[in-house]
Amino acid sequence: MRSQIGVIVAVGLILSGCGSEPKPATTSGEQSKVVQAPAAKPADESSRFPTASLADTKVVDTHLLGKDFMPGGTVAHYKKGKLEYDMFATKLASPNNAAILLPDWRKALEGAKFVASFGGYYGSDGGRPVFVFTKGAWLAGVVGLPEKDADMHARVLAAALH
Repeated sequence: MRSQIGVIVAVGLILSGCGSEPKPATTSGEQSKVVQAPAAKPADESSRFPTASLADTKVVDTHLLGKDFMPGGTVAHYKKGKLEYDMFATKLASPNNAAILLPDWRKALEGAKFVASFGGYYGSDGGRPVFVFTKGAWLAGVVGLPEKDADMHARVLAAALH
């Protein structure tokens, strides 16, 4: 029995020494390059948006709403008479990833205020009102409406995000 354990330990030690060669250290003049795989194109989530007054939808590959911290997603544009506004949604890898982006929105919005009933933020971005929230792995929002109207439209959108 002891000899079998000894053989197992010896094989384990030998295998632990196997592996890839260590990468050479860069010299002071060299820069190490990190190659990242391109981000997957976001899915077209147009079917999740309410259809009443919907004028157009588009999938944005990256930097949704022009924000460097945002991945891509889907933007829906609405038009009813003179009233125009947008809704947006992006699905992240996890609810935690969505929650991590919310403070970035708080910083990006002028006059951002926490909307406790929704767990999101309402403020202004480039003179346009923005209401942003998370639901599970989703980060979504409404752009261009006063808070009360944005809240109402956000609830309809949130119900479609699952």
